[in-house]
Amino acid sequence: MSTEPPSSPVVDPWVARDAAVVWHGFTQMSTYPDSTPVIVDRAEGRELIDVNGTRYFDGISSLWVTTLGHHVPELDAAVIDQLGKVAHATLLGNGSRVTVEFAEALAAVVPVADPHVLFGSDGAVAVEQALKVAFQYWVNRGEAGHHQFIALGGAYHGDTVGALSVGDGGFGTTLFEPLRFPVIRTPGYASADWAAKMVSCIEANAATVAAVVIEPLVQGASGMLMADPADLALVGEACRSSGVLLICDEVATGFGRTGKLFASEWAGPDFRPDLLCLGKGITGGYLPLSATVASGAVFEAFNGPDLSEATFYHGHSYGGNALGCAVALRHLQLMDEWDVLANVTSVAERLSSRLSDTVLDLPGVGAIRQRGLMAGVELAPPPGSTRWGRRVCAGAVGRGVVLRPLGDVVVIMPPLTTTWDEIDRVVDVLARSIETVWAEDAR
Repeated sequence: MSTEPPSSPVVDPWVARDAAVVWHGFTQMSTYPDSTPVIVDRAEGRELIDVNGTRYFDGISSLWVTTLGHHVPELDAAVIDQLGKVAHATLLGNGSRVTVEFAEALAAVVPVADPHVLFGSDGAVAVEQALKVAFQYWVNRGEAGHHQFIALGGAYHGDTVGALSVGDGGFGTTLFEPLRFPVIRTPGYASADWAAKMVSCIEANAATVAAVVIEPLVQGASGMLMADPADLALVGEACRSSGVLLICDEVATGFGRTGKLFASEWAGPDFRPDLLCLGKGITGGYLPLSATVASGAVFEAFNGPDLSEATFYHGHSYGGNALGCAVALRHLQLMDEWDVLANVTSVAERLSSRLSDTVLDLPGVGAIRQRGLMAGVELAPPPGSTRWGRRVCAGAVGRGVVLRPLGDVVVIMPPLTTTWDEIDRVVDVLARSIETVWAEDAR
């Protein structure tokens, strides 16, 4: 019998270098090297290419941000062209030409009345800004009693303290409970009567509520839970009739992901958020940028004398960054020029039929939920099994498709320009990965 100690697993040198200096969010760093992470060197089209030259289909759009694919010549050119002018100039008290141009283009398409755009750097900041705007809106109107927010069960709005507060826990946030402010919580999309309960809550608390905060149509981080557009319309009408502001967090659902440019559009032309939060796909995945779009009525409440208390004293150093706005503007143009929404409709139908035919009836699959190119495959592990989401996604990565779980829900969120053949590749790989993990645990 050999007395030699067992050999340690071989760790890719790049993974070791990464783990030595980088602290990854939402990641337990003590086990990071054991999870065979992909270290990306470059990308082409809808594929990521690692430091060893291995290609992977980007099945999660690099955490839901990449819309048209990677290394898009037109988007590359927009950044390069802007670099020849100016990379960044502050918006605090001054303006930037390309930022104005992008804000004009965005204002022309958002479902917000008389829109005004407040820029930030990521989705959580967009939400944080919206919460502060909503609170101060009432103060500026002389109605300071509106200090509460109504939010949904299962909600996720980001990781800053205000965004955590309107979110419904999970993802390790319980630790920060002492930092969170209280909100009025009604059932989320998992409840069939969520809209009726939220409407009742709005009507009962209108005198003290600053705003209602929802993720329209899809609660992504809670496992791809879906809402009926008619229910959204009911909530919107309740906000209007009660005089309560409506904040729509479209950080994940915006820019074509659900089959319309903004998910709010599914609820009809009368569904008009007072504050719309945008991020993720806003630049096509090129640069950090976000926006809080306020209606004209909200914006007007902040007008007053110079240096007055009516001013919104909030801003960020890189808000409205010129490079980000340049690529965001070209991205918005390409969405229209390439008729991207038509492709989303076609490919989403293919994804739905393939998941139904190939994955839904597999042992270990509990349910499939989808809206446009946002899909979640809920796994149903056999008793005693653990880490199924992680193991299934690791199996997919080993077969050349990057997927990421939310617990035991596997998220499929491919770029909006994905082809039918690529959808087939994703679904076939997912099916094989589920079958493999099932076989391992069913022995």
